[in-house]
Amino acid sequence: MQRNFLIIAALFLFLEIYIYQAIRTLTDNSWIKAGYCILSLAVYGFFAYEVSHFQRSDRSTMKAQIMISLFLVLILPKIFIVLFLLIDDIFRTGGYLIGLTRPSENFFPERRKFLSIMGLGLGGVLSALFIDGITFGKYRHKVRRVKVKIKNLPQSFKGYKIIQISDVHSGSFADPSKLQHAIDLINEQNADLVLFTGDMVNNVSEEFKPFIPLFSKIKAKDGKFAVLGNHDYGDYVTWESPKAKKVNLENLIEYERQAGFEMLMNENRAIDRNGEKLYILGVENWGLKPFPQFGKIDKALENIPQNAAKILMSHDPTHFDYVVKKHPADISLTLSGHTHGMQFGLDLKNIKWSPVQYKYPKWADLYESEGKLLYVNRGFGVLGYPGRVGVLPEITLLELS
Repeated sequence: MQRNFLIIAALFLFLEIYIYQAIRTLTDNSWIKAGYCILSLAVYGFFAYEVSHFQRSDRSTMKAQIMISLFLVLILPKIFIVLFLLIDDIFRTGGYLIGLTRPSENFFPERRKFLSIMGLGLGGVLSALFIDGITFGKYRHKVRRVKVKIKNLPQSFKGYKIIQISDVHSGSFADPSKLQHAIDLINEQNADLVLFTGDMVNNVSEEFKPFIPLFSKIKAKDGKFAVLGNHDYGDYVTWESPKAKKVNLENLIEYERQAGFEMLMNENRAIDRNGEKLYILGVENWGLKPFPQFGKIDKALENIPQNAAKILMSHDPTHFDYVVKKHPADISLTLSGHTHGMQFGLDLKNIKWSPVQYKYPKWADLYESEGKLLYVNRGFGVLGYPGRVGVLPEITLLELS
């Protein structure tokens, strides 16, 4: 532990020496240099204290959000500055080695100044993006319209509209009223059905209680259904007893019921139109370990006709690859969330990239595998980093055909 701390401290010391050299290259103002040193010491001191006192239950708290925000805004962008200055040092080292064989000028102060400006500028832009993501990005909810073909879909359900939301993480928001615009967006779609695919809270059921009146306003002709995500079970906090943890889950299910959502726990419901049926299946969370694997498709399929049109709600998209697509039941569409698109990346029409794709290859949008479809929602809320950069919060409007 002590060895790891010394290695990390040495890396950050190296980082700060480079940054200070860039500042010294650009200015001789002692107040600017002193101010930078004081700010850096304060940030590192805060981090050292918080890390030494960090508990497992702090992972999804406001304290964790502050730490992550400070790291992304004040420390991560410095890496860009160091990269630019390393370029200059590589040139200088190469010039020095060449100069051993023939005399040459190896130091170019104007190049050093230009690279320092470039590094500081890009670092500043990255910091500004993370600040914007915290201030505005997490509230820029976007409606994504997707047409999907469902096998054996009855004629009465052609053009049927389903809203999917996922990963609200209500504990990450201090003021429910700031999400009113997102609820209005949902209702503007005039959906037939609303499906929520898990993670209503970060840790405990009480986080959602202030949001009950707001989410009660969500309207749908045929009702609202929900499933549980990995955070909903309360696995990331310490409970005084197994009973207390069980009561917490029961309270969350009750709070969601008060908001109009019926929880599906390895079960199904039939939507009836003109005597024709569309089946909605909901399973408990199933993810690769260490996430819980409580989802039971066979139980959720009970009493459903073999050739019926079926839509499955399952929080974690890995469930699709490891279980659903291999299952003999003809489940046309699975709806998942969980990844958040890592709340950071490029999410353009023809270019999609997020660091989360290296863990979850199916991380956003519609995928097809072995004749079955999976849609992964980018998430409604935030977790950890309390913002979004590039990957906006999503409200999915699915139109069946």
